[in-house]
Amino acid sequence: MSERTRAHVFVSGTVQGVFYRATTRDTARDSGVDGWVTNLADGRVEAVFEGPEDAVESMVEWCHEGSPAAEVEDVAVEYEEPQGESGFEIRY
Repeated sequence: MSERTRAHVFVSGTVQGVFYRATTRDTARDSGVDGWVTNLADGRVEAVFEGPEDAVESMVEWCHEGSPAAEVEDVAVEYEEPQGESGFEIRY
């Protein structure tokens, strides 16, 4: 069992209205990663991924592609102490 880690991610580009959040949720759940994803008022998407280091890393990598209609310009990542996220949800 690898260490749990937490990645706080901000994704910019064409990432709203392109099923980015729903695809992120489904991919995270399939990967066994906990956390949440939300749209920001400035057009970015914010997400937290928490879980085994390798699974969290794969989610961060996935963010660079995102959903098929997304056009990702930048992914900013900050690593934080895990806070015990459970499940993965879209926040509105």
